[in-house]
Amino acid sequence: MTRTTTPHHTDKARETRGTHGARERCEPTPTPAARARTVLISGASIAGPALAHWLARYGYRPTVVELAPALRGGGFAVDFRGAAHLAVLQKMGVLEEIGRRRTGGSSMTFIDARGNHVAALPPEFAGGDVEILRSELSRILYDHSCPTPIPHDDTAAPAAGTTTAYLFGDSLTSLTETADGVHVTFEHAPPRTFDLVIGADGLHSTVRRLAFGPEEDFVSHLGYYVAGWDLPHGAAPDLAAHAVGYNEPGRLVTVGRVPRRADDPSYGGEAFCVFASERLGHDRRDPQAQREALVQAYEGAGWRTTELVGTVRDADDLYFDAISRVDAPTWSRGRIALLGDAAYGATVGGMGTGSAIVGAYVLAGELALAAGDHRRAFARYEQKLRPYVSRCQEGGRGTGAFLAPLTQEAIAARNSALNDPAALTAMLQEGHDISADISLDDYPSLVHDAIGSGRKGS
Repeated sequence: MTRTTTPHHTDKARETRGTHGARERCEPTPTPAARARTVLISGASIAGPALAHWLARYGYRPTVVELAPALRGGGFAVDFRGAAHLAVLQKMGVLEEIGRRRTGGSSMTFIDARGNHVAALPPEFAGGDVEILRSELSRILYDHSCPTPIPHDDTAAPAAGTTTAYLFGDSLTSLTETADGVHVTFEHAPPRTFDLVIGADGLHSTVRRLAFGPEEDFVSHLGYYVAGWDLPHGAAPDLAAHAVGYNEPGRLVTVGRVPRRADDPSYGGEAFCVFASERLGHDRRDPQAQREALVQAYEGAGWRTTELVGTVRDADDLYFDAISRVDAPTWSRGRIALLGDAAYGATVGGMGTGSAIVGAYVLAGELALAAGDHRRAFARYEQKLRPYVSRCQEGGRGTGAFLAPLTQEAIAARNSALNDPAALTAMLQEGHDISADISLDDYPSLVHDAIGSGRKGS
């Protein structure tokens, strides 16, 4: 394990290849009103493919556009915890495959400047019930959203044409709502009109910017930055020999290896950093500026921090972003809606991956039940989900201060809590309670029943 989290979770990941897994039974084709509708989803990380999976099962025609030229690499591991997360994954038919590809987890030791043990994190603290590399999760969801699932029982298969289309290496440039759709222009592809548009494109959402307003109106900086990268090949192999974390006031560095990647000969471990800072003025699309900002933030730090952080200069990839929170007063406008981090994100510690999976399930289910009334579906989606994700987001507010306390006294208090079995159990239980605090409708069954009623009445 190379990074730590609040009791609630960690929220980013590493990219490797996945494979197809077993699928749950396919639901029957819904009413013609749903079957005819096209949906553009911006973002192919987690929320976008999850939504596409459900929409295709319900007979919609989803298209996913993604700025990256392929499924993204880089980032950290993500986890799921609690009954709600696991129930949705089970209904999707991906829980077993996620279990096979789990990271394996590991504990992490906090050390002082001389390398002495001062506190420890058990694997379940960051890894939840199941932890997986974000990229492997993305690949699994992508695979399950592409081909039309094969029924495992005698229910009707989806209508022809319900396979999800992916458009990589492109992005939206404008959204214009008309009486019967949303006219979309792209950077490269020709313009098209879709019945609905969903922004599942993260904290820095293009859909939110185009349809709702500038990013600064919705994204709050929480006083910290986070960074992660694979150690360059041959860089101080002993650095990652053990999963350790070192704190100074307002700064954390961790280094170690994810067991799931141990067989990769090019993998030497990974680094993870959290540091306190006012909002930086760098261009977030400039990796070199990010590298320099990171190195500068750790100047003069003890232990082997300078050596570890210095490896970022030769790293092939770098995840670097502010720890932020998204608060959108409304998640929809007309035929356009937001999902996942674009609507209710928290960079680290806010259970964003689990919330995205649950949100995709609810949004698709409400659309399938609404018989073409997107306004009703969007309103019910927000009504049912907002209280839940707001509670989950609260974990993100304290993530920076938990991982990189601002004073030596606060570091000692955090370590003392981690070394107290009762306090640690309470923190773990709090995360599980929050993640499970939602009553989910059985949308596949409800849609199935609605279809049966519609056929009888036709």
